[in-house]
Amino acid sequence: MQMSGKVAVITGGASGLGEATLRMLVDEGAQVAIFDVNEARGKLLVEEFGESVVFYSPTDVTNAAQVEQNVASVVQKFGRIDVLVSCAGIAPPAKVLGKDGPMALEKFATIVQVNLIGTFNVLRVVARVMQENAPNEDGERGVIVNTASVAAFEGQIGQAAYAASKAGVVGMTLPIAREFARDGIRMMAIAPGLVETPMFNGLPDAAKATLASSVPFPNRLGKPSEYAQLVKSIVENPMLNGEVIRLDGAIRMAPK
Repeated sequence: MQMSGKVAVITGGASGLGEATLRMLVDEGAQVAIFDVNEARGKLLVEEFGESVVFYSPTDVTNAAQVEQNVASVVQKFGRIDVLVSCAGIAPPAKVLGKDGPMALEKFATIVQVNLIGTFNVLRVVARVMQENAPNEDGERGVIVNTASVAAFEGQIGQAAYAASKAGVVGMTLPIAREFARDGIRMMAIAPGLVETPMFNGLPDAAKATLASSVPFPNRLGKPSEYAQLVKSIVENPMLNGEVIRLDGAIRMAPK
C-alpha cells in the first residue's frame, strides 16, 4: 500500500514514536488523525501542518465510547481510514515486592489497561471501518501496526507489568492477522529496543550514554525516525503480516 492519498490514525501521535510516524506519513502524502491525551502538542501539530492534513482528537485509548466517537469523527472528516499505528503507552517501573510491600494491584492493572487493552480497543473500532474500504489490486483494505517492546521477551526487574502488557500485544498479533485476512487487513507489531523518546528526557547524559553503550550495533540509542521508517516499510510491503519485528540493534536486555 502506498501512502499518498491515504488516511492514517496514530495513537500517541503527539510525541516520540507517534510524532515521527506522523511526520513520515504526511511527507508521503497521507492525511493523519492524532489520538493523544497531550492536547497542547496535538494542537501545535495541527497548526504546523494544517487542518486539511492533520486532525487531532483528545483520546483516552482505554475509553471505549470516546474511541468509537473519535473514529467516527475521523471518517466524517477524511472519509476513510487505511492505516492505524498504535504508539500510546506508559512504562512506570515497579517491583512486585517493593520497599513498601506488594505492588498495588491498581498499578499493574493500569499499565495493562493502557498498553494492551487500549491498543485492542482502538484496533477493534478502526478495523470495522477498514472493512468498508474498497480493496486494492492485492485485495488489501488496511494495515494495522501496534507497538510492542523488547521487554515482551526480556523484561527487566521492575518491568513485570510493562512486560506483561507488551507480551499481550505480541500474543494477539498472529491470531488477529489470521482473523482479519478474510477482510484484507494486515496486522503487524514492532518491538523497539532502547529508543530516544520523551521517556528518556529526564535522564542525565551519563545515564543515556550507559544505555546506548549496551546496544551492540549501532552502538547508540535508536531514533524515532527509524521506527517511522519501519512503519513505512510495513505499510508498503504486502507480504508483511502476522509478525513482530524487533527494532533493537541486536540488544538483549539484562535482568536489570
